Amino acid sequence: MTCLLRQIAAAVKHQIMMLSQLQSYIHRERLFDPAQRLLLAVSGGMDSVVLTHLCVAAGFNIGIAHCNFRLRGGESERDEQFVRRLAERYNVPFYLQQFDTAERAQAQKQSIQVAARELRYMWLEKIRQEEGYDHVATAHHMQDNVETLWMNISKGTGMAGLHGILPKQGKLVRPLLFATREEITAYANAHQLEHVEDSSNATDKYTRNFFRHRVLPLLEEAYPQVVKNTGAGIQRFREAEMLYQQAIAVHRRNLLEQRKQEYFIPVLKLKQAQPLQTILYELLKPFQCSAAQAAQVAELVDSEPGKWVATPTYRIVRDRKWLIITPLEPAASAHFVIEKGQETVQLPEAQLLLKTCDPAHISTDPHIAYIDKQQVQFPLLLRKWKQGDYFYPLGMDKKKKLSRFFIDQKLSLPEKEKIWVLESHKKIVWIAGMRIDNRFRITPGTREALKIELKNT
Repeated sequence: MTCLLRQIAAAVKHQIMMLSQLQSYIHRERLFDPAQRLLLAVSGGMDSVVLTHLCVAAGFNIGIAHCNFRLRGGESERDEQFVRRLAERYNVPFYLQQFDTAERAQAQKQSIQVAARELRYMWLEKIRQEEGYDHVATAHHMQDNVETLWMNISKGTGMAGLHGILPKQGKLVRPLLFATREEITAYANAHQLEHVEDSSNATDKYTRNFFRHRVLPLLEEAYPQVVKNTGAGIQRFREAEMLYQQAIAVHRRNLLEQRKQEYFIPVLKLKQAQPLQTILYELLKPFQCSAAQAAQVAELVDSEPGKWVATPTYRIVRDRKWLIITPLEPAASAHFVIEKGQETVQLPEAQLLLKTCDPAHISTDPHIAYIDKQQVQFPLLLRKWKQGDYFYPLGMDKKKKLSRFFIDQKLSLPEKEKIWVLESHKKIVWIAGMRIDNRFRITPGTREALKIELKNT
């Protein structure tokens, strides 16, 4: 009888302590309002079973969701039935999804772990929305977080990797991050909570298990409090990251200027920013620029104009006074054939409008060309300029290469790459938006003009 009373007293003590810590952590991290509906991701392992027990004890309005990834045969079916019975015991809604995880991994060319994680979180969010839950909760705890940090450090990380697993990301919350594995185990034992074991957790085949079974135990031999100390460090890293991001936001406002689809960074101003490489990396990260490429861009700062670094989606060009970040154009038609009588040509970011008009009424707008219609031969060809192109600039009888003309106009590389030329019978009629060819100009003998307008859309 005395032994039983001691067990009951220990269970009550553990419950009071863990409930108090749980509620304090939820409040401190502003995870959710205790009155909100919570969808628990429950695998059947000890961590998720303890989280479920705590949420029920706290009086939260919960539902239980379980993913069967069909990776461990009968063990997967056992886990599914266990979680189903757990939901029945607590009389809460139960949601189940079975996945062909191996097939998904093969089709997407992913690892099994990545495929399973993506399937899990997509489905949990779908159920959350469809069933009206406010948040999805997982049972990640302090040791999971510490393992994540050491994994990030080992493979190389920036500031973001130091915060480990975040307590809250959108509608996803992790209320158990405050608890160590020992505290969770003690709670489960005190309440005699049944759970299932995933046999894959015993192998070192996966990176996380390698850190869990081999790396952290070695660290604990030298520093017995390594998990708690690192867990406390993660909190400080998170706060340091907040200050870091505030500083980066100031640099972003001061250095990054958007003009339509392009971004400009003033070189002289950038040279005064320190630490240069870190600031550049953070400025360029949204443009899919890696740390190695950011180092290459840092070298552009002291290089001559015209050099560039390409990311998967952008090109960063060293201009005279700027670093210009310009999107790589998607594969598109390299030219457009314009038939006689055609009035509109749709370009990726503009329209070309053609219209016959009276040569007596012309404009000086560079985006509108007036040419002698008698001098052109259809079909016309609209294409991007290329090296070797030349024309006779308006008012001149000598030809000039377009590359030289662009240098005189002080065009940057991105600006040059956007230039279209209109061609008639292998002769350039107009450098669109800039200059017509002298051979096609309006003269006193012109009876009919062709008005061509380049109109941005």
